[in-house]
Amino acid sequence: MGRRLRLGIDTGGTFTDVVALDEDTGEIVITKTPSTPSDPAEGFLTAVRKVLAACAAGQGGGDADVTGLSHGTTVATNKLLEDRIDDLGFVTTEGFRYVLEIARQSVPDGYGNSYFWVKPPRIVPVHRVREVGGRLDHTGAELRPFDEAGAVAAARWFREQGIRAIGVCFLHSYADPSHELAMREVLRREHPDAVVSLSCEVLREYREYERSVTTLVDAAVKPVMSRYLARIAERAPARLHVMKSNGGVLSAEEVVRQPITTVLSGPAAGALGAAFVAARTGRRSVVTLDGGGTSTDVAVVLDGEPTLTTEGSIGRHPVKIPMIDIVTVGAGGGSVAWTSPEGTMKVGPRSAGADPGPLCYGRGGTEPTVTDAHAVLGRIPPHLLGGEIPLDVAAARRGLESFAGRLGLTLERAATGILEISVWNQANAIRQITVKRGLDVRDYPLVAFGGSGPLLACRLLDVLGLPAAVVPRDPGNLSAFGLLTVDVKNDYVRTRVMRDTELDLAAMAEIFKDLEAEAAAALDREGFPASAHRYVRSVDLRYYGQAFEVRVPAPAGPVSEEFRSDVLRGFHDAHQSLYGYSYRDDPDRHPVEWVNFRVSGIGPIARPRLQERPRGDGGPSLTGTRPVHFGEGWTDTPVHDRARLGPGDVVEGPAVIQEFGSTLPLHPGFRAETDPYGNLVVTAR
Repeated sequence: MGRRLRLGIDTGGTFTDVVALDEDTGEIVITKTPSTPSDPAEGFLTAVRKVLAACAAGQGGGDADVTGLSHGTTVATNKLLEDRIDDLGFVTTEGFRYVLEIARQSVPDGYGNSYFWVKPPRIVPVHRVREVGGRLDHTGAELRPFDEAGAVAAARWFREQGIRAIGVCFLHSYADPSHELAMREVLRREHPDAVVSLSCEVLREYREYERSVTTLVDAAVKPVMSRYLARIAERAPARLHVMKSNGGVLSAEEVVRQPITTVLSGPAAGALGAAFVAARTGRRSVVTLDGGGTSTDVAVVLDGEPTLTTEGSIGRHPVKIPMIDIVTVGAGGGSVAWTSPEGTMKVGPRSAGADPGPLCYGRGGTEPTVTDAHAVLGRIPPHLLGGEIPLDVAAARRGLESFAGRLGLTLERAATGILEISVWNQANAIRQITVKRGLDVRDYPLVAFGGSGPLLACRLLDVLGLPAAVVPRDPGNLSAFGLLTVDVKNDYVRTRVMRDTELDLAAMAEIFKDLEAEAAAALDREGFPASAHRYVRSVDLRYYGQAFEVRVPAPAGPVSEEFRSDVLRGFHDAHQSLYGYSYRDDPDRHPVEWVNFRVSGIGPIARPRLQERPRGDGGPSLTGTRPVHFGEGWTDTPVHDRARLGPGDVVEGPAVIQEFGSTLPLHPGFRAETDPYGNLVVTAR
């Protein structure tokens, strides 16, 4: 019998990363391949073939049985970020044709920007919106019956116009989905080629504008995701699971029903992989930094779990689904350096991507990037991926010399300036995810990973005052590794606004029972026995009169007075932590409202076992020296092979520590020690 392998594959903007885990021995095999933006499925399948060949070579040509395959994808994200959403229609309640036009009374960057701000186009222009009669109240009671004749007319209009992706959102359908379900039946009959998304299935939660946009985003990405997943699933060597934004995975068959849940698929896997590695080293609360070729994603892990939000957005579209709270900034290795009309240096958010890529890739790039700056300063080797991708450092130097000349700078100052701007862009993203959430950034170690994540780790420690930076083993493949640590997970929500003074515990118990039944049905379809099902509850609460809620965990078990007291205590504590005050001692003047009830259904998987490595024997890891510029001048700098560093080994800066998928430039005044699991722990001396 051959090896039993589980594969994790993360498709990024520049590289597709893959990790193979031997389920019997715990051995991990990693590799990378360039992404194929024009056809992401091709890069995915190339990655599968490449890692299986590497595993076979390592076993002397033996067979392998792939038992599972988890995938993080940016297909849905890119569809939204490109903002080329065509062929999309919208059906809503009669009288609410302009729900997308009215939107929310908010202006980006505050009202000081209101004079200059121009409202962007709606996701569906008003001429492609159709109204259908029928009306429910907020309890789900029917005020006017569903207008089937109007629904037929709307469906036929979409068919005649050739509009094949349609979102349906009726007023108060979170309380009763019957009108939306009836609309789908009409569309099936009158417009069978249409792809339809219903708000009662995408987001059964109140707030019509956010629910409408979230449903339309789901409809917009459903065709492209369906084609992509169908293409790779039919050629994948095992059942395919896809990473979701909420920190779980779901089978490809289920994801096709709700593709919007994958909009932060890749970044979510990275945050979970970092949380898994950090927890094994005793660090349960950290900041994670995933540096890729196109962007950098940062998140916070508290007590072993990445924080979640339902107030996220992709591009200009609010997406109100549970997702790991991630801030993305255009500060990756491929971020382009440019000059503003005023003649100042800028870096990103535009990226050279994988094709043509940075100047040093030698593929026709014409603009200097962050990677070019690292190459010219000697901070990365003259080749990537162990020699697979040679770098044309001379081309990078020529491009940067021209760029520096336009700014009146030396080559070194221009390259250092590019990296400094990139550092501050990353630091501001970290502040946004910590300081703006009421957290002191100085309390949290940094877990730096991704191909470009460790490159600026030392400067981030300086700029933010972080206590340490942890660089995991194989940092360039940590997102792919994170895919192997993730449980199957689905989220369900129901809105029912109740004042605490009038709380109906029996009604609340019935809501949780219904949500857990939905979760159980999905886990059954995923093949989990009932004994393995796990349910996690939470509730959104607010003080009466507030516009937004605070989510708090809710205990399992009977919905009783004790349950109510536990949730209320958690709400007051969370409100105090977030906003600096609470009204726990004044319930009469400031009563609490219970708003949304949530259940996550979880099917646990077997996680990898991180094994401690034997202590280093003090053998040489030094492979040579090369000139490196750390901002103060050129230094003949030791270069170390990370694979030769064992636990307890210490490298003092200035130095460069290289490995297959990433590089750590260790600045003067810093040291890196290898911990028992092979992670590099970087601290200031």
